Amino acid sequence: MKHSDHQGRPFRILTYNVHRWLGTDRKISPTRIAEVIAECEPDIVALQEVRVGRTRAGEMDQAAGVADRLGMDLHFQPTIRILGEQYGIAILTKHPASLVKSGRLPTQSTKPSFEKRSALWVRTEIDGQTVNVINAHLSLRSGERRTQAAALVGPDWIGHQDCADPAILLGDFNAPPYSRSYRMIANHLRDAQLSNAHGEPQPTFHTRAPVLRLDHVFVTKSVHVVNAAPVRNPLTRVASDHFPLLAELRVRQSSKASASGHRGAPAGELLPSGHGKSAN
Repeated sequence: MKHSDHQGRPFRILTYNVHRWLGTDRKISPTRIAEVIAECEPDIVALQEVRVGRTRAGEMDQAAGVADRLGMDLHFQPTIRILGEQYGIAILTKHPASLVKSGRLPTQSTKPSFEKRSALWVRTEIDGQTVNVINAHLSLRSGERRTQAAALVGPDWIGHQDCADPAILLGDFNAPPYSRSYRMIANHLRDAQLSNAHGEPQPTFHTRAPVLRLDHVFVTKSVHVVNAAPVRNPLTRVASDHFPLLAELRVRQSSKASASGHRGAPAGELLPSGHGKSAN
């Protein structure tokens, strides 16, 4: 680290596919998911497969109940709407945050799609530093997933002029490290799990027999990764079919940038093309 740079306080960010709150024991329990998240003590949470709505008359909205239990603000982007309920992706934040953009990702299907794959972008402030956070859940189909990965690193999302470094792209990408869609993102951003302080990157799916690394946290160049790894314990093994992936991060901030403020930072700050190929 250059002498002109300093690092802000560490913060924690979590990505978690909560499987509609449905555990491997076939029980639906938003409360259990909230307990998993609370134990991780995150500042920011990106969730996928979130059910929003009431399953029975008089019940609290499930996602709102989790956010309330955690004392966090909720931002939600639906991908499915059925009979008064919605299903999609969400970002929870402990710190003040504003919604920048939410929208659908490209599809290759010519037919109406049951689930509209989407991304959600919020901007929050941690220790005086503005941080852009984008949550995404990509398609199970490889060709469509590549199109969506290209869109995420393109000018509509991470490459957008308003998505200045530091920025974090995370979620369930349905893309193991050997896949083309993973490489497409890793060529522009750093995979946080490559800085796992406890060894090699670890799989996040399935909780009964973890063999695939489908959930990822990617960061731009000013974000220093202290550690990143799935959270494995008796509770996370049953709460969902994915393990939550927790990253502890710091933002490198030059004295020049601190004086001029975040607005003067170049947009995107993507890494040079070709970064990340050695990860495969």
